[in-house]
Amino acid sequence: MSTKTSAGAAAPSRTTLITGASSGLGAEYAKQLAERGGSLVLVARDQAALEAFAADLRKQHGVQVEVLAADLLNPEDLARVARRLTSRELPVHTLINNAGFGLPLAFEQNDIEAEARHLHLHNEVPMRLMHAALQPMLARGTGQIINVASVAAFIPRSTYSAVKQWLVTFSRWANGRYAPQGVTVTAVCPGYTHTNFHERLGLPPGEEGIPRWMWLEAPEVVTDSLRDADRGKAVSIPSLKYKLIVAAARVAPPRLAARLAERGR
Repeated sequence: MSTKTSAGAAAPSRTTLITGASSGLGAEYAKQLAERGGSLVLVARDQAALEAFAADLRKQHGVQVEVLAADLLNPEDLARVARRLTSRELPVHTLINNAGFGLPLAFEQNDIEAEARHLHLHNEVPMRLMHAALQPMLARGTGQIINVASVAAFIPRSTYSAVKQWLVTFSRWANGRYAPQGVTVTAVCPGYTHTNFHERLGLPPGEEGIPRWMWLEAPEVVTDSLRDADRGKAVSIPSLKYKLIVAAARVAPPRLAARLAERGR
């Protein structure tokens, strides 16, 4: 595993490190931030996929792109990413914690080690990366952290809801704590979004019993969330329809909310 940086381009004023950057929302964040002219550090397990994606971004937008291939469930790889976040010579202005995966809803049937990895990747990994990023950000008096959560944080939905609820709760606290010092923290809570996340579960979008009107497109989700993060919001719920769904879920009886959450995965 290695780190590579494009040559010849002047370093932009802001660098964003994105986990889970080779596909899905992570790739869309990279595209939109490259369009803004910012430099990037792309983190994912598949180095070949990262290299190909980085080459495309450099060619299309003329930005600096580092490739940092890492399995965030491997302690040594996670430590390398954390060290990159603490660099004072190559400071990271924005951290986007996006890496994640889903599991079937039947907790009692799931492999418990898979559940433990799920918990680790969605909670401990972003916690450690936030801890690493915050110290230099606070020293500079500026920075931004975006934690990709889900509307599932507000709707009972097996352990996926639990890990996302933790991320939302911690982000809310952290934003209140650190925003006055120049560092904002935003939990992004999209609904069903057309990416390869569902395909990895063996359920392509459109085959999960989810009405078409409930699906979002990745570019709109990322645009809305970046706008909210730039405004310093603690929680971003892209699209009006999901804002209404979350508002309704908060007052629905828990048993009814749980039944509704059983649709799709």
